[in-house]
This record gives sequence, structure tokens and C-alpha cells, in this order.
Amino acid sequence: MSLRERLAPVWWEHHAVGYIDQRRLPHEVRRESAANLDELIEAIRTLAVRGAPCIGIFGAYGVALLRASIADELQFQAAAERLRQARPTAVNLAWAVDRILASSDMLAQAHALAGEQVAVDRAIAEAGLELFGKGMRVLTHCNTGALATGGEGTALGVIIAAAAAGKKPQVYVDETRPLLQGSRLTLFELAQAGVDAILQVDAAAAISMQRNAIDLVIVGADRIARNGDTANKVGTYGLAILAAHHGIPFYVAAPRSTFDFALAGGSDIPIEMRAEHEVTSFARTAVAPEGSVAYNPAFDVTPAHLVSGFITEYGVLRPPYGDALADLESRPSLGALLAVRCASSERAR
Repeated sequence: MSLRERLAPVWWEHHAVGYIDQRRLPHEVRRESAANLDELIEAIRTLAVRGAPCIGIFGAYGVALLRASIADELQFQAAAERLRQARPTAVNLAWAVDRILASSDMLAQAHALAGEQVAVDRAIAEAGLELFGKGMRVLTHCNTGALATGGEGTALGVIIAAAAAGKKPQVYVDETRPLLQGSRLTLFELAQAGVDAILQVDAAAAISMQRNAIDLVIVGADRIARNGDTANKVGTYGLAILAAHHGIPFYVAAPRSTFDFALAGGSDIPIEMRAEHEVTSFARTAVAPEGSVAYNPAFDVTPAHLVSGFITEYGVLRPPYGDALADLESRPSLGALLAVRCASSERAR
């Protein structure tokens, strides 16, 4: 049984949406459920449910839940819009909510979306294998595995697939704010997969590149604008600058659903701000003088010219991104087709 099957981050219950509370990991696997709009929004905003594709699946099931529990059409539409806005940076949430709203059978469409994510992630992993030589040292940021997508993972899915293919990568894992998602979740998933991993503080990335002979940086994304500017967990922009300085390839792994073709560039991407106490305290203990003001963005935006390529279910897209992303926008979704192939492959095993 795969990690995804053992630790599915989101699932449908008869009168609720189930999820693993990722704030409790790695010490406790606590399964919770959201039975109404406030509980759905709370799970997303507090990062109990997180990762752009995973939030999309959670939001899809959330819309199906709201449809089943709210008879009044205006109230239902208002509730769906509140859910859509629960995290403004990650585009997958809005994309999934809109897709379910357009369906005549919302629950069936949510199940389909969840199944497609598994197939899309596998295609991303296969596409990314071409970047790996034997024994490469890879740096990653935040958490982009099965816990973040509900599938096999994006950036971390590529890394784990490379390990499974005998490439034996050594992974340097940034601890990653907010809520140390790299140290709590990425290390957990890599340990479960038996992949060699080393934890480092975010501020050590520069010296790690300088002295540890990092070969490759792979990260995920929460929203990618039409020109290739990429929003991801805060610290990603700095990594891209460092990678460029050291001549290290910097790749972003993301499904087509994370590309927002309606936005011209990164300056149009809304950046979520997190609570100040996440910086001024640690484990509920104050670490800054009382009354201190903290700047705590959850994301930053990496300009497209710092990205070596995008690893997608269609393959690896490389500059010039004006051409590559225009082609991506024109293509039909591969999700449904890949899901059918994935199901056929599973039955053949």
C-alpha cells in the first residue's frame, strides 16, 4: 500500500469531508471531519488541510457537502463563494470550486477530480525523471508530496519516483515557514518512502549550495501566472536567486490546474499574510518582545526568468515561456484520460 493510500489527506464521508489534521504531523495522525461551511474554512485557513491540489480536492468535496445541506440557491452560492476565498493565493481552490459548481452531479465531479489528481501526479513524476542522474543532491522547499496533493505529490512526487527508479537522490529539505512544513511533513514523507534526506534551516540554503554540491532544486507552486511568474511558499524566491548565482537548475513541478492563465504576471497574484504570532512566538512561547510587529507573508513570487523549467503532466516546459505556456493553455485537460489509464493499470496489476 502506498503512502498516499495509507495517509490520504482528504476523503468524502456521508455527511462531512474527512481530512488528516496536518498540524498534528509527524507525531500524531489525527483524522477529523468538516461538516459545515465554518469548519471547512477553518480547516483550510489554519493549514489543517494544505497544499494547493489537496485544498482543491477538499474544496470540491466541500461544495458537494454545501449543495447537499443548503436548499436555498442564493445561500448556497454565497457559501460556495466564501469557501472559494478561504485561501486567496492557491489557485487550485478557486479552480476546483468553479468546476464543481458547473457540474450537474457535484459529488460525482468531486470524486472525478480526486481521481484525476492521482493520475496527473504520476504523469508529473514520470516527466521529471529525465532531470535526475545517479546520486544527485536535490534541494526542496515546503511540502509537495502526497499530503499536499491527495495524489502522489508534485515536486516531492518526482523525487520519490527518482528514488524508486534507483537514482538514489540525497534530498536537502528546508524546514520552511509557516509552521515548519518541510521539517514536519516532507521529512516524514521521505522517511516513509525510504529516501535519504537531510534537514536544514531555510537560512542555510546558500551555504548548502556552496559547500554541499547541490545539483538541482525542485519546488512546487500555488499559482503560476501566464508569463511563468510563480507563487510558492515564502522563501522560494530567495532559493531561485541563490540557485541562479550558483548555476544550479531550478525547476517547478505543478499540474496544469495550478496555472492561472487569467493573470498576466506575478504582480497580480494575491499574497496571503499569516498571523504575527507565528513569528513572535514558537510552540506557544514568546520569542520576541511584547508588542513586536512581524511581517509574515505565507508566499512569495519567483520571476519566470529564474525558473529553468516547469514539470507538468504534459512534460517539462522550458523557456521561452510565452510560447510554452500559450501551448499549455490551449491543450485540453489530460486529467480524465490519465485517470482512465491509471485505473486500467491498477486493475492489470
